[in-house]
Amino acid sequence: MSKVPGWFGRVGAELTRMGERLEERRSEAASDLEDASDTKGEPPGAVAPRESVPPPPSYAPAVAAKPDPAAVVPWGMRVAAEAGWRLLVLAGTLWVLMRVISAVQLVVLAFAAALLVTAMLQPTVARLRRRGLPRGLATAVTAALGFVIMGLVGWFVVWQVLDNLDNLSDRVRDGIDEFKRWLLDSPFHVTESQINDIAENLSDTIGTNTEEITSAGLQGVTVMVEVLTGILLAMFSTLFLLYDGKRVWQWVLKLVPAQARPGVAGAGPRAWRTLTAYVRGTVIVALIDAIFIGLGLYFLDVPLAVPLAVFIFLFAFIPLVGAVVSGALAVVVALVAQGVFTALMVVIVVLAVQQIEGHVLQPFILGRAVRVHPLAVVLAVASGGLVAGIGGAVVAVPLVAVTNTVVGYLNVYGREQALGHSPPPHGSTSLDAAAAPASPDAPEQPEAREEQQ
Repeated sequence: MSKVPGWFGRVGAELTRMGERLEERRSEAASDLEDASDTKGEPPGAVAPRESVPPPPSYAPAVAAKPDPAAVVPWGMRVAAEAGWRLLVLAGTLWVLMRVISAVQLVVLAFAAALLVTAMLQPTVARLRRRGLPRGLATAVTAALGFVIMGLVGWFVVWQVLDNLDNLSDRVRDGIDEFKRWLLDSPFHVTESQINDIAENLSDTIGTNTEEITSAGLQGVTVMVEVLTGILLAMFSTLFLLYDGKRVWQWVLKLVPAQARPGVAGAGPRAWRTLTAYVRGTVIVALIDAIFIGLGLYFLDVPLAVPLAVFIFLFAFIPLVGAVVSGALAVVVALVAQGVFTALMVVIVVLAVQQIEGHVLQPFILGRAVRVHPLAVVLAVASGGLVAGIGGAVVAVPLVAVTNTVVGYLNVYGREQALGHSPPPHGSTSLDAAAAPASPDAPEQPEAREEQQ
């Protein structure tokens, strides 16, 4: 029994020596791995690959690294691509906007008409308020007078047309008979049987197309309902714009981003002044055209002289096209009712008045308030007519004039802001800046506004 403790001691000593040898081997393996990682640049603990790729031979050709694809594309093509996708985004936005406007075309045209009527009536509201009337009463009086005058003009036109319709139909019948006699006596060798055949063909065509004529009449009723709806919308919009236009403009400004809000706030009053000047000038010019052409028709004994003068006044709001259409209508009525000589005299009267309007009245009355190039007027009227018909043609030119004013002001405002954040001029530049006159479209400085107040 005395030998057992000695045997256990020898076993423990042997186990201790085996643990020491294992620790020595682990430390040697760890040191070998650290040496290998230091020599090959690999992190500690990484296992070296069993197989390595041999380097290429010395006689192999060198392969250049492929450049970045964006660097290979020429600079001009990259600029064109950048501008191209932005233009596509803008075109898509405009297309969506036009689709939305087409869907609510009646509402848009009614609101545009309300803006034009408000621009014409708002100075009257301002005068009444300066005389001491409250805002609500001034708005009610102005709107009532304006709508009553417009209604009386419309009623007068309808009354004159209905009153002279029988006389005009008799003159048209006489004119057709006279034209028939002229064809029979003309050198074109037209016989009476040929004229009768043409008249029978016309009557047969009208008889066979009764359904189309009926559907056209139903469409006309639908158009009349839409016109009445648009008139009511325009009247309500005009009332609210006259009464609360300032608050509406302040609400619109809240929708503009804060950084662009000062520029838009300064461009708004200038755009409104441009619109007001355009409406006033157009009304005055149209009234002068209607008076002088109407007097010419009256002295030439052309029937429906007063309704034709009213039509000339209304069509004058359509630039270029309106004058041609109203003048042609007056010439046709004179030709049918009074003959060729009277029609030629009407042509002379219309051309003379329109020449005076284009070269004297418009530059003198409108002046510099509304300055739009004739090419822009033609393109705007054509585009507005294609998009929204007669209403689009009426709204197109004031829209272009207002846009021109807003863009011009924002350009000047942007330059002023850039100069305000730039370092002050020095040397000859400071002398040039001091001697340069101020731009008329430049935004007013706070000091100048304080002095004016």
